[in-house]
Amino acid sequence: MSAIKPVNQKAWWLVLPVVVCVAFSAVLPLMTVVNYSLQDIISPERRVFVGTEWFSAVMRDEELHGALLRQLGFSLAVLAVEIPLGIMLALSMPARGWQASAVLVVVALSLLIPWNVVGTIWQIFGRADIGLLGATLQKMGFDYSYTGNATHAWITVLTMDVWHWTPLVALLCYAGLRSIPDAYYQAARIDGASKFAVFRYIQLPKMRGVLMIAVLLRFMDSFMIYTEPFVLTGGGPGNATTFLSEYLTQKAVGQFDVGPAAAFSLIYFLIILLFCFILYNWMQRVGAAKQEGIEHE
Repeated sequence: MSAIKPVNQKAWWLVLPVVVCVAFSAVLPLMTVVNYSLQDIISPERRVFVGTEWFSAVMRDEELHGALLRQLGFSLAVLAVEIPLGIMLALSMPARGWQASAVLVVVALSLLIPWNVVGTIWQIFGRADIGLLGATLQKMGFDYSYTGNATHAWITVLTMDVWHWTPLVALLCYAGLRSIPDAYYQAARIDGASKFAVFRYIQLPKMRGVLMIAVLLRFMDSFMIYTEPFVLTGGGPGNATTFLSEYLTQKAVGQFDVGPAAAFSLIYFLIILLFCFILYNWMQRVGAAKQEGIEHE
């Protein structure tokens, strides 16, 4: 019988720095939040264990329900606009030459701008007195005011997010398109396939992986949006653009309700995980069904 080869466990030491970083940056803060969510912190020296009382109180909060509905509507609108727009932008971008490099740089410019700067840019851009967008709409006869009209504020925040993050979807789709071998396009030309047929049967199935990444990234990021609408509208007018992250900040920092804020942050975290899980499985099933349909055809 051959001798059993010993297993070298020294490789685990290479993973140790990552484990330590994750423990300090994720696990320990999460355990602290769990601890706060189960206590009523009266003062730094006085704490009372309340169990799941804060979770029950948060789930009965009508303002939280309104913020959740606004957040869901905003995130779904972001996906409905940015994913098709990103695909169209990627399809229109040149594939080779210096033009491709130049377009990639121009498209990626908005991604380099910090979130608070984006909010400031659109805050000035939308003003009716000095902003190009606001002044133009006023001259065209539209009574545009993102600070006084809830619908205008919501559309402005959505447009700002589309401007800022659609290039990310476009770059991901562009990378997926560039990974398709030329043999697929040659076969399509021989068969006389139309542009729509090429997109449906070649490009879209090959982009399924990057589209899944784009959908999950944009959903998670839009569901946690805070800086841009806070700088632009401050959550107003009223609470029209008060999304979940800003509502949580108001609880934790503005009112210093640490216990309810900790409970809400855990619920917030679980909501994001649940929706991402649902989106991931739905896209997997849709992709598998489309692949089976293509094979049958």
